[in-house]
Amino acid sequence: MKAYLAEGIGTFWLVLGGCGSAVLAAAFPELGIGFAGVALAFGLTVVTACYAIGPISGGHLNPAISVGLWAGGRFPANKVLPYIIAQVIGGLLAAGVLYLIASGKAGFDLASGFASNGYGEHSPGGYDLRAVMICEVVMTMMFVFVVMGSTSKKAPAGFAPLAIGLCLTLIHLISIPVDNTSVNPARSTAVALFVGDWAVAQLWVFWLAPLVGGVLGGWLYRLVDDNQSA
Repeated sequence: MKAYLAEGIGTFWLVLGGCGSAVLAAAFPELGIGFAGVALAFGLTVVTACYAIGPISGGHLNPAISVGLWAGGRFPANKVLPYIIAQVIGGLLAAGVLYLIASGKAGFDLASGFASNGYGEHSPGGYDLRAVMICEVVMTMMFVFVVMGSTSKKAPAGFAPLAIGLCLTLIHLISIPVDNTSVNPARSTAVALFVGDWAVAQLWVFWLAPLVGGVLGGWLYRLVDDNQSA
């Protein structure tokens, strides 16, 4: 139960820090942090959360990571669903806190997206479903690949959170214009349920593609590393 609680807290921090930066600070008048700032914020949440809860739960913070580690032979199947449930609950609680903060400003409107992921007219750059699916699968695949490599016994001890956080920062720098970057179904679900409407209708993409990418990433790492123990 402590591991599940840790996953919930870690995912809470990821959604609050990452999506919070997008909603509250990305386009702040004249001094907004922009796409680069949001990308860095997501990376920083992962670095800090992984150092904080990694020794307790492994610091997955993401259903796609849990599924990918299972596919890569690093995580038991019977813990995947409880981890996912904990991650989704943590994300939803963070979205609730973010809503309470954001709605304190006059003119706040959930219709602006609330950092939701989307394709077509709801993509920041107008990218279609095909492009978004490819992007999410490939980015998540490489994310899981980096997670498995940086947490291998062969990797330098103590640096995994930095590698993972920098990887997530890079992923956001690449793909925020495509779909606001998911690679994390819990993060997508958390804000989409507050927006409703189109965000919920398109949410299936941000479960299917990251989970497929996670499995591919786990398999890919197994191809290049004979030692599968973390």
